[in-house]
Amino acid sequence: MSKPVEINNELITWAISRAGYELQNFAEKFPRVTDWLEGTKKPTIPQLKKFANKVKLPFGYLFLDRPPEETLPIPYYRTLQGETREIDLNVRDTILMLQKRQEWLQEYYIERDYDRLEFVGKFNETDTKEDIIRDIRDTLGLQKDWARNHANWQNALKALSQKCEEHRIILVFNSIVGNNTHRPIPVEECRGFVLVDEYAPFMFINSADTKAAQMFTLIHELAHIWIGKSAAFDFRKLQPTDNQIETLCDQIAAEFLVPEDLFEQEWQQLQDFKLLAKKFKVSPIVIGRRALDLHKISRDTFFDFYNDYMDQFFKKKESQGGGGNFYATLKYRLNPRFLAEVNRAAKQNKLLYRNAYELTGLRSETYHNAIKELGV
Repeated sequence: MSKPVEINNELITWAISRAGYELQNFAEKFPRVTDWLEGTKKPTIPQLKKFANKVKLPFGYLFLDRPPEETLPIPYYRTLQGETREIDLNVRDTILMLQKRQEWLQEYYIERDYDRLEFVGKFNETDTKEDIIRDIRDTLGLQKDWARNHANWQNALKALSQKCEEHRIILVFNSIVGNNTHRPIPVEECRGFVLVDEYAPFMFINSADTKAAQMFTLIHELAHIWIGKSAAFDFRKLQPTDNQIETLCDQIAAEFLVPEDLFEQEWQQLQDFKLLAKKFKVSPIVIGRRALDLHKISRDTFFDFYNDYMDQFFKKKESQGGGGNFYATLKYRLNPRFLAEVNRAAKQNKLLYRNAYELTGLRSETYHNAIKELGV
């Protein structure tokens, strides 16, 4: 029988708060924590392991003298200034998970003598958006009106994603931590983040967002790669934070998707968000955002339209329910190129299979099934 152990109550309350729980609500689900805090009972090692698992905390943290100072490896920009709340734990864990994958892939590419990606950090925040947009288009092989060649914005997003993949940019579309459906990442907490690297840049785009808003996020993150600055952001209501780099990346995304001169021409004929969205292959909210930027509409008009559009989107999404093919979804959550590189390394005995499973977050059987299903 396990013996009770001494534990610092401050670590218990910190761990509960860190996981996003209110103490009272957590105690209803995990009653013994009340006894620990009141001192009527002491926890055992097995109980603490269950507690650590419940609050998504490394077990060893519970034996520290005081709560550790946890920091993100990249800046996190909030649209609303002055917010003091902690970053969502699911967002934090996703950033750290992709950082670990990136570090492995970077090392793997260096060992295989891959060249650095010349476009990473090619510009800085003092350069003009026009120069950066021109270089992104030239590098990816896109014309100014590239999106008009596609039937809709979903196809445009798919084509743009493929262009990024061809240039070793790893895109991850997900709205949960790995494959854990019990750990969602709300759009209002994080629309996306980018981990800049000269060998293996990683981009995370919240797939719970609308498809066309995802495209805006993707271009915003491409701009970060060209400027050479990693960042995470909530980008509420498609509005950037008051930061020089964020503002520039926001301007680049808007101009890249809806060039001002083309928009001005179309606006004279059509002042309808939905019709213009079909022409530019973006969503109506991106058109609305562009109209706001160019002083065609007021902020109140845009925010009213944005709120109504997003309400309809999420209601429709809820009515559709979940489901779908696991491996088809995994393709976007994991990224085929990354999975292929991991599998190649494992086959060449440069990576143990147990490490391959850990890197991908998959069990042995699921990993090998994914290799077959995704054809990597």
